[in-house]
Amino acid sequence: MSRQMPFDKLAKKYDEYRPRYPQELVQYVVEGTKTNPRVVDCGSGTGIVLEWLLPYLSFPETYAVDISEGMISGGKSKFPQVNWIVGSIEDVLDDLEPADLIVAGQAYQWFNRKKFLQKASSNLTDNGKIAIIQNNRDYFTNIMLAEYESLLESMSPGYVRNYRNIDIKKELFDWVDLPNLTVKDYNYSWKREVQIEDFVGMSSSSTQVQRAIDAHGADFLDHVRNIAVKHSYNGKVILNYTTQLFIAR
Repeated sequence: MSRQMPFDKLAKKYDEYRPRYPQELVQYVVEGTKTNPRVVDCGSGTGIVLEWLLPYLSFPETYAVDISEGMISGGKSKFPQVNWIVGSIEDVLDDLEPADLIVAGQAYQWFNRKKFLQKASSNLTDNGKIAIIQNNRDYFTNIMLAEYESLLESMSPGYVRNYRNIDIKKELFDWVDLPNLTVKDYNYSWKREVQIEDFVGMSSSSTQVQRAIDAHGADFLDHVRNIAVKHSYNGKVILNYTTQLFIAR
């Protein structure tokens, strides 16, 4: 099965329940960006990175690329002014003009990362930059999230909690070919309070959870709900995140 099919089916839940990126980090991406920059959002999904970024850019010419038609459809409804493209970012970059900012969010893990970074670095303007941002559940400091990870590992085939432990900074240094390359990284820890059913909804928007449902049935979500109820207060749970941001230029 291609990656497109599960993401197509999950687009609505993905957009409704997934955490957004903290505004405390956006300044590091937009500082020094010129008026009317050309921006490419890679693996854009429904435009969660664009929600975070576009309010801080002046008259951007924006392209959003994703392999999922369902995700693109959801994004168009929010940002009709954006140029939405269905396709593989590694291929689409060849057809775009050089960009001032190339950004990737949670989808970075799915890319052919070496090919992507090599093409991105050859498709930047002279002062352009590459930004990669990802939200990671902090199961080290949150007991509920640790239990949730253990549940996924026991019931979602092939799942391991450190699946996104990628040395992004090293990959940028290894595969981005820019003169006098610099890479800056930022970490921001934060908390999110959500209703129990919103946590279950967020869980159900994950391809790893869909694999668990395929293997064990829809009752898997009852296990998710039980963990949330166990750690809830007034019908809500606290989720800890660490957001990582990397900027190469």
